[in-house]
Amino acid sequence: MLRIGAEEEFHLVEAGSGRLVPRAGDVLGRLAGPGFAPELQRSVVESNSGVHDTLDGLLADLTASRHRLAATASPLGLAVVAAGTVPLAVLTPGDVTDDPRYRAMAERYRRVADEQLVCSAQVHVDVPDRDTAVRAMCLVAPWLPPLLALSASSPFWLGADTGYASWRTMLWQRWPTAGPAGCHSGAASYDALLGDLIRSGVISDPGMVYYDVRPSAHLPTLELRICDACPRVTTVVLVAGLFRALVHDACALLARRDPPGCDGHHEWLRAATWQAARSGLEGPLVDPVTRRAAPARTVLTGMRARFRPALEASGDWDTVRELLDAALADGSAARRLRCRAEQLGQAAAVRLLAAETRGAAARPAAAARPGGHGRSAGAAASRPLAPGPGTGRGT
Repeated sequence: MLRIGAEEEFHLVEAGSGRLVPRAGDVLGRLAGPGFAPELQRSVVESNSGVHDTLDGLLADLTASRHRLAATASPLGLAVVAAGTVPLAVLTPGDVTDDPRYRAMAERYRRVADEQLVCSAQVHVDVPDRDTAVRAMCLVAPWLPPLLALSASSPFWLGADTGYASWRTMLWQRWPTAGPAGCHSGAASYDALLGDLIRSGVISDPGMVYYDVRPSAHLPTLELRICDACPRVTTVVLVAGLFRALVHDACALLARRDPPGCDGHHEWLRAATWQAARSGLEGPLVDPVTRRAAPARTVLTGMRARFRPALEASGDWDTVRELLDAALADGSAARRLRCRAEQLGQAAAVRLLAAETRGAAARPAAAARPGGHGRSAGAAASRPLAPGPGTGRGT
C-alpha cells in the first residue's frame, strides 16, 4: 500500500466583495497547532494533510481542514477559496510574507513573484526510496496533463477572462524551473542537476525546483505539483487516487529487470500541458499513448481503464470510477465559474468558489456502500506530510 497525503493552498478574499486580500497573518494567528502555514504571498494560506492509506481517510482530513480554515476566517469577514486564481485581484508588488527567503525571492524575481497570486493542490505518494522516485518521474510524466485538466479552475486573471481553463499554469511556467522534470538515471544524477541549478544562481535552494512532479527533499515520496487548487475537495481525492495508481504502476515497472525506456523527447509534454491548461475538460487533450488530440473524456476514461489494476490494488477503483464519471458530467471548475460570471458577475463566481470550497462533509459514493473500498475509512496520520511551499521549502 502506497500511502498518500496532500497539500492545499487557499486564497483569502473579502466575504462581501470577493476581492483578494493580504490577511493570511490574521487567519494563521488564530489557528493553533500544526497543519497550516503561510506562503510567498500574504493572501494565501497552505494546509498540510496527514498521511493516509485510503481515499476515505484523505477526504475526511481535507474536509476537516477546510472547515476549520473557513470557520477561522469567517469572523474576520473573510472567505476561503480553493482555485488556481481568483477573478478579483489587484497586484501589489512586494506585498509578500515577512520572511527573509520570501523577501529575497520578491527582489530577485520581481514581476514573476509579484504575480504569484496563484494556488495549487499537491499530492504526495510513498515510494520505496529516492532512486525510485527519480526514475518514476519519467514514467508518470505523460499522464500529468490530464490531471491538470481535471483540476483546471483559473479562467480569470485580474478581472478578465483569459480564454484558458488554467491561467495559473501559464503564470507558473514563467519560473525558471517549472515544467516537465526530464529523465534521470537515479537520485545521484537528479541531485547533481539540483546542485548545478543552485550554483548557477538562478535558484537559491532545492525548494525552488518547481517541476510538474518531483521527489520530496525530506521524505521518500513523489510529489505531484501540476494541478490547480480545486474548489471541490472530491476533485483533490480523485486526482490523488489517479496519481497513486500512476506511481504504483511505475514502481512495479521499475521493479522489473528491463523497465521501459524513454525516448528523451519531452517537448510534446510541454505542448500537452499547454493544451490541458487551455481546454480543461471542455476541449481536446493530447492523448499520452497516441500523442494526438482526443476528447478529454476519451483520454481520462482511457487512463482509468489502463491503470485499473493499480487502482484495484489500492482499493481505489470504485471511488475513482464514480468520481471521474461525476467530474466528466459536471465539467471543469473553470466552466462552472465562467457560467456563473456570465449570469451574475465575477463577485458571484467568487461566492460560488467559496461555497464549493466549504463543501459538505461527504464521503465518496463508492466508499459509502458496504464493501465500496474493501478497507477501513482511513488510517490516522502516522507522520506529518513533507514540508511544502509554505514551510520555507517551496515557493
